[in-house]
Amino acid sequence: MSYMNTLLFGIYPYIALVIFIVASIIRYDREQYTWKSGSSQMLRDTKLRLAMNMFHIGVLFIFFGHFVGLLLPASIYHHVISTESKQMLAMVSGGFFGVVGLIGMTELLKRRLTDPRIRNTSTRADIAILIMLYVQMVLGLLTILASSQHLDGSVMVMMANWAQAIVTFRGFEAAQQIANVSFIYKLHVFLGLTIILIFPFSRLVHIVSIPVKYFGRNYQIVRQKQNLS
Repeated sequence: MSYMNTLLFGIYPYIALVIFIVASIIRYDREQYTWKSGSSQMLRDTKLRLAMNMFHIGVLFIFFGHFVGLLLPASIYHHVISTESKQMLAMVSGGFFGVVGLIGMTELLKRRLTDPRIRNTSTRADIAILIMLYVQMVLGLLTILASSQHLDGSVMVMMANWAQAIVTFRGFEAAQQIANVSFIYKLHVFLGLTIILIFPFSRLVHIVSIPVKYFGRNYQIVRQKQNLS
């Protein structure tokens, strides 16, 4: 079990990150025409807009909440909030936006699986990544229920220590930090790492599409058609 814990939470994160970076660069260099969201909005616009907005709002808040919550050192946030209060804030805000995102995701997944027009334009990878995201959001909400059993913030601190050890290249120490947390947290982390690993091979790549070259583009020259008669 100690070996598996080290492999999954001390080594696997770096495998996922390396594949994420290298495969993303290769795909962008060789297959730019596949670098898109593959949106099906034009097929069912009236039923999509609300669900799409709810999903994106929920996911974006959760992403940045995880980013700040896990990587912000305690020595900094203790100036404004205690560990216990930080956990309560994370549970309430994360729970709210998690439910918002899950409602939107439920409609999007239902539409993609049951609408014949959209199903015919969907690949297996499209459906697989949506299901993985859906399961990940459900697991995230379940961790809130688990967190309600220990409101002292101790597990939240262990998860933050794990994340900070990973980004500072202390993988073996990171694995030790997460060794004693509940299985639901470990499953949530493992699936999150797996989503990062398959990110370059999915439609999720559009998330990191920043039109940097657009601002330095050449002017388009348009000439008026001349009548030669």
